[in-house]
Amino acid sequence: MEYLTLTIGAVLVNNFVLSRFLGICPFLGISKRISTALGMSGAVIVVMTLASCITSVVYNYLLRFSIAGTAYDLTFLQTLLFILIIAALVQLIEIVMQKTSPALYQALGIYLPLITTNCAVLGAATINCKQAYNVLEATLFGMFSGIGFALAILLFASIREKLELADPPDSFKGTPIALVTAGILAMAFVGFSGLC
Repeated sequence: MEYLTLTIGAVLVNNFVLSRFLGICPFLGISKRISTALGMSGAVIVVMTLASCITSVVYNYLLRFSIAGTAYDLTFLQTLLFILIIAALVQLIEIVMQKTSPALYQALGIYLPLITTNCAVLGAATINCKQAYNVLEATLFGMFSGIGFALAILLFASIREKLELADPPDSFKGTPIALVTAGILAMAFVGFSGLC
């Protein structure tokens, strides 16, 4: 039951984009087409899952340890180390994507390396530490937080593709209608707040 609550909470209740408002830059930048949103979603899911697992191991076993009965606490280094770990993972994914899917790599453009500074990925890692999740819980939280990110961006991309067929007033064309749509989508996700 604990893992089910963790899962539903990560995907719906505490969705990083629509409830916590983290990761807005790629959410708005990549969501014009479903194909690019799908590629970004996959990359974010992989990075959030691996980053959550690795940072949990680093936090729980390397930053807090004891030698000969003396406890050492190096948790003040967590943000620096977490950013380095996330950057390394993003570089790895960028290299793999460039080799396996050059078209998607080109379509994602600057937003792919920006996953390094995506506050949703770093947010998941720091939330894992604050909630004192073990490695399995942290990995599941990261994976399902990534799935929640993917759900938000894919929903938004599908709505934005439909909006291209609509004829809003001139003052709402482009970014304004996208922001209004994102706000309405966020209000819909607030309805999940009492679920967990």
